[in-house]
Amino acid sequence: MKRTFIDWTKTWNRIVVIGLAVGLVAATAEARITRIAIEAVEPVAGVENYEQITGKAFGEVDPGSRLNAMIQDIELAPRNEQGRVEYAMDFRIRRPVSGGNGILFYEVVNRGRALSDFTFGGLTLERGYTVVESGWQGDLLANPGRFTFDAPVATRDGAEITGTMRTEYAVNAPTNTLHLSSRSSPEPAHTSYETVDVNDAEATLTRRVREAEPREAIPREDWAFADCSETPFPGVPSTTRICLRNGFHPNFIYELLYTAKNPLVLGLGFAATRDLISFLRHADADDEGTPNPVANTIHTGLMHGSSQSGRFVRTFLHLGFNEGEDGRQVFDGMNPNIAAGRVALNIRFGQPGRSFGQHTEHLFPSYEPPLPWTRSDDQVAGTAAWFLMRCRMTETCPKIMSTVTSSEYWRARASLNTTDAEGRQDLPLPPDVRMYLFSSTPHVPPPFFADLGFCQLPPNEHNYFPYMRALLMALEQWVVDDVQPPESEIPTLQDQTLTTSDQASIGWPDIPNVTYTGLINGLTLLDFGPAFDHTNESGIITEPPRVLEGRDYRVLVPRVDTDGNEIAGIRSTTIQAPLGTYMGWALRREGFAEGEMCGFQGSFVPFVETQAERMQSGDPRLSLEERYGDHAGYVQAVRGAAEQLVEQRFLLPQDAEELIAQAEASDVLR
Repeated sequence: MKRTFIDWTKTWNRIVVIGLAVGLVAATAEARITRIAIEAVEPVAGVENYEQITGKAFGEVDPGSRLNAMIQDIELAPRNEQGRVEYAMDFRIRRPVSGGNGILFYEVVNRGRALSDFTFGGLTLERGYTVVESGWQGDLLANPGRFTFDAPVATRDGAEITGTMRTEYAVNAPTNTLHLSSRSSPEPAHTSYETVDVNDAEATLTRRVREAEPREAIPREDWAFADCSETPFPGVPSTTRICLRNGFHPNFIYELLYTAKNPLVLGLGFAATRDLISFLRHADADDEGTPNPVANTIHTGLMHGSSQSGRFVRTFLHLGFNEGEDGRQVFDGMNPNIAAGRVALNIRFGQPGRSFGQHTEHLFPSYEPPLPWTRSDDQVAGTAAWFLMRCRMTETCPKIMSTVTSSEYWRARASLNTTDAEGRQDLPLPPDVRMYLFSSTPHVPPPFFADLGFCQLPPNEHNYFPYMRALLMALEQWVVDDVQPPESEIPTLQDQTLTTSDQASIGWPDIPNVTYTGLINGLTLLDFGPAFDHTNESGIITEPPRVLEGRDYRVLVPRVDTDGNEIAGIRSTTIQAPLGTYMGWALRREGFAEGEMCGFQGSFVPFVETQAERMQSGDPRLSLEERYGDHAGYVQAVRGAAEQLVEQRFLLPQDAEELIAQAEASDVLR
């Protein structure tokens, strides 16, 4: 099929020129934080020399500025007397009382929750960073410990805006009532877009066992916009809940199409993040004279986000929000972690909490082109664009460390970040981008996942956080001191460590009692309608999307060794001295859409202890006894791997000591 290529470089050049002209006219209408309301200042528990400031920040943007024009429905948001659009967000600042290192570390919170203390194990405070979190996701429900963002509702001169909404439910346990926004839980984190009519006869509910199977319509009389949690079906009418007569069951995907109202201007969260960090880095005080609590202490800004918030980092950069209203660069370094796509935030009736699974939420936006870090002609989409297009034009590109797990290759199409769309050619990473695979790791290690019991195998508990800590240090040195970080460690076509997922190509061993199908989360181009801007993951979606059959991306995964562990990437002490096979993928068990991809936690199959056990079971993988001889041999293997990783700058010395101590204290071959 012939593709007509659109060169977005030339298009963006024209946008920049026009925008600069508009910007000169509107130079006085600068977006900014107008007020900070500090609610509490208190010591950080258990940390010397740190205090914590919590409060709310209020800001406004000029909807006519070229830097804000990208925000979906910004022109339909209510305006104040100055013609600007207002917002507010929760924030927290943890600052050193004295002796800080001048680095502002901004964590993009995940569904309102801060995770970096777990990820980096306190390293950010040990290093003397000023650590900042703030709300950005406007559809979150308020909850203790959750950072929220107050986004305005879009209207047409005060009249309600409506549109077709599609939601999807895949429950973990039977239930009869769900919130319209819920993904799997009766108690969601997100608000729901209300139905315009609880008696809407045009609304439809379907179910199917597997994502690709035909949808089975559920009769309208068997479900209702209602709450049946305390009142039997048809329950109490509700504009934000759905009730099913015979209940929702874990073996099915349920899909609801209905007419919703009152979309939030969610994309404003990007501008608010930009303006808060610009304020903290450069302002002395707000409009009312309240001092900036970190004024004149910051010389460098780092941005980090994991999973959903990592996709926020990528989208923030791609849409041009790393350029402040004053033209200065907002962040100097970025770490999008476990994130290979974008976040569906800048969309009318957006659902940024949605994911991108093979089984669930497969047809929601997150993986529209461009996907690579390097410019490439996309033969599937017929476009020529790349992720760093805008920041290259405005000279606001940060230094980037992209970190991924095995799950991102199997579930999140990470290979498309570094290959062409057809998966035939490696694309060289730009000099200001590094990418690292944590070999054979799950998307979320403990304590972030709970084994819900619907996968075929035990979860993979391989923890990559110690290696995240070392890479944070490398990012700091790269940004502040221009010390080059370790070279990228990813699978490639050139070295034959990146391949298709069939058993022969990947080298998967025949492990007893393990089902291997090679199932991955493939990617076919989706058509979300004429009002959706695929290149910018923005706009208005036509639901349901149209699957463009035959326009498939070639998604590849890392090759494995004879144990089933990945060859390429940062091979941790766990992989260099393994106790089993650690997978970034998992399959669902009977009663939960058997055979489909399962969760984020991956799978683990332990080695048997002795050669005799191995021979009896027919396991091709060497036993622990054959590998290490005894406990001391295992400890020595861990020690050798740890020392090598420290030398490579993938592990800090103190973390190496901890991993060796854990090996010594273990019961392996005792």
